[in-house]
Amino acid sequence: MHERRFYLIIILGLLSAIGAFSIDTYIAGFPAIAADFHVPIDTVSYSISSFFLGICIGQMICGPLLDRFGRRIPLLIGLFLYTIASVGCAISNSIEMLIVVRFFQALGGCVGIVAPRAIVRDIFPLTEIAKIFSLLVLVLGVSPIIAPTIGSYLIIAFGWHSVFWLQVIIGLSLLITVYFFLPESRPGDASMSLHPKVVSANFFRIFTNAQFITYALCGAVVSSGVYAYLAGSSAVFMKIYGVNEQEYGYIFGMTAAGLIGSSQLNTLALRKQSSISIIQRVLPIQAIFGIILVGLSLLNLHTFYTMLSIVLVFVSCQGFIHPNTSALSLTPFSKDAGSASALMGAIQMSFGALATALVGWFGDGTTLPLTTIMACCPLVGLLIFGMGRLVGREE
Repeated sequence: MHERRFYLIIILGLLSAIGAFSIDTYIAGFPAIAADFHVPIDTVSYSISSFFLGICIGQMICGPLLDRFGRRIPLLIGLFLYTIASVGCAISNSIEMLIVVRFFQALGGCVGIVAPRAIVRDIFPLTEIAKIFSLLVLVLGVSPIIAPTIGSYLIIAFGWHSVFWLQVIIGLSLLITVYFFLPESRPGDASMSLHPKVVSANFFRIFTNAQFITYALCGAVVSSGVYAYLAGSSAVFMKIYGVNEQEYGYIFGMTAAGLIGSSQLNTLALRKQSSISIIQRVLPIQAIFGIILVGLSLLNLHTFYTMLSIVLVFVSCQGFIHPNTSALSLTPFSKDAGSASALMGAIQMSFGALATALVGWFGDGTTLPLTTIMACCPLVGLLIFGMGRLVGREE
């Protein structure tokens, strides 16, 4: 039983990592892509924004499909689309083509993000969901540790196109794994209508659930600070502080290790603390470090080491916040867990796309735009969390 549980978590974690891996492997190649297409490096960050937009829209489509047809069939179709779109990314001959094909790559890959959360809700008791999400972060967190390093070596040896050929291989491998080794966790429900009016009404019902919207919005806004870091960190560390592709991979891996470590500490904290109390303690800490980031940028006092150390703490806080906001968002739902998971993910990716786009729009060759966007996210998250708790008490 424990062995089956272990392999299930590994598979779900690998599926969950498809989105992160699709970003982390090619971030170190931003300068090479920009040079190849003769565009500013900030323009390349729009390929992240289009990816987030595709994930956002795709989740709204695949969520109802997961509830209607079960988990396996949409997973297989989505992974097939992801693999084909990855080929398109690999053969892109303009920045416009790359941005567009990344959108379709995300449409297929998004099911790997939505389905694992729904499967966790299908299989595990409510009291264990936050712990399982923390374990998924453990698998998911391996991607930011190894992906930038792998990506940087591939880019140096074979050029940036090779990163997307690697993603083709990853897509095919996951497709085969799901087909042979992932059992169906919830059969399709033929009574669930896919009529747009019915689907929209169901999404609206989920969206207006007070617990869902509080923690889905809070988690989405806070996560956007990390997405902003993903989009802007290569320009900051490689252009401002002069690190090379390999060194950037090590930096990215270091922050990912902080995320992994904190997510596992979260599982220990959950033995004595509730998910709400953990968020209540950690979110202000992240906000404070975000403010410090901005302050040092305004005073032009950042060094490579201050930037790296503060960012490490900022990102590590996410390991406590994300599993708990995700668990609290999905707790009220069972029959339509796929739709709830999709809506939560769509909200998260919408804010992520906005944050990454803002990094591109306001990029000016300094650390200030990135640190300001990062700092605003936990501050707004604190406001949402506080208002949601206040409304909950009043009810």
